[in-house]
Order: sequence, then structure tokens, then C-alpha cells
Amino acid sequence: MRLAVIPARGGSKRIPRKNIKPFCGKPMIAWSIEAALASGCFDRVIVSTDDDEIAEVARQYGAEVPFMRPAELADDYAGTLPVICQAVQAMQALGMKVGQVCCIYATAPFVTPADLRRGLEMLSEEDASYAFAATSFGFPIQRAIKLDTHGRVSMFNPEYYSTRSQDLEEAFHDAGQFYWGTTQAWLAQSPIFSPSSMAVLLPRHRVQDIDTPEDWLRAEMLFKVVMNP
Repeated sequence: MRLAVIPARGGSKRIPRKNIKPFCGKPMIAWSIEAALASGCFDRVIVSTDDDEIAEVARQYGAEVPFMRPAELADDYAGTLPVICQAVQAMQALGMKVGQVCCIYATAPFVTPADLRRGLEMLSEEDASYAFAATSFGFPIQRAIKLDTHGRVSMFNPEYYSTRSQDLEEAFHDAGQFYWGTTQAWLAQSPIFSPSSMAVLLPRHRVQDIDTPEDWLRAEMLFKVVMNP
């Protein structure tokens, strides 16, 4: 059985009720649920939550909530790996034979069915433990600067001060959308960022973290232009 797990706890602080706050006409989590269902990749699409209201919204948009997440995995310090591990274990305890598992973030309105299918293909064909969404940095990270407590500037890598940007190695970062993984990798809580993982590369204009009200506003504007809902 291929399983989609959408983690969505109820205690978001910077953007209260973020996972079900209306985003471009739908509760935020609805976009992830609908992409998962439309992809055709999954036998089950479930939401892992500790919150009754989130659970009800998830069901309204076609997801299942076969268990409630334990409180110890619903605080500000709960990481993705233990949350998905617990979800897999809970489904196994219900008698489900779980194969490949995809964690899809509840705040990933830019995720598409096609990208999810690409991730499944890479996981299946490349003998990888994980396949996750990533994108490139828009500026060479080797030229990054930092500020001290007085606002004075220095470079993280001063050896690259005179190196042309086009001569520097391109760098990439997690897109914060989805993470395909084998059941074994999730249960072992193996690190996602390792040589056993593959990156599903996305264009930068379809990647936006949504952690602050300013992020939310930018994401809605970008979504209306890029995704054409």
C-alpha cells in the first residue's frame, strides 16, 4: 500500500490555525489533500493531527483521519521523522501493509500531482531511501555575508570574494513540499539529507516557505500568478 501522510498539528503560533486558514479560497490543507488525491499515487491519503477541527476539515476534502496524533508529537519540537514514523506504525497496527510513504506538508499549496508522480518514479527507479522536493538558491551561497552584533559585515567564505558568480558551484535547498520515502527509511528515521536521497527539482517560482504573515501574503500573490487557480 502506498500511503500519503499530511502532518497538521493544531498549535501553530506565528500564523494561528495556519493549516486550515483560508488560502486562495480554500483551507490551506485542502490544496495538499487534493494534489495527493489527483496524483493517483496513493491507496490511502491520511492526515496526522491532534486537532478535531483540522480532522473535520481534512475529511471534508477527502482525506482520512484514522487516528489522532499523540500529544507528545504535537508540540513545537516535534520533527517530521518521528511524526511520520508514528503514522506508519499506527497504520501497521490497524493491519495495513505499508510500502512507500510520502509526507506532504499541509502548507504546500504549490505541490502538484505531476511532481508527486515524479517523486514516486525516482524513489522506485533509483534505489533511493527518499525523494524530496528541492530547488536552487537564487544567489551563490559561497558569497553570503553575515553581520556581527554591531551590524558590521563579513563573509562566510571570504576565499570566494573575487570568484565570479558563474564559476561557483550551484547549491540547492529543501522546497518544504513533499518527501517520498521507503517504509524502512521512515521507521528507522534515517536522515533525509544524505547520499541515499534524490532531489525532485522544482523551479524557484513554485517554492515559498509560509512561516510568517508576510510569507503568507507573498505566497497568495505568487499562487494566483503561477498556479492560476
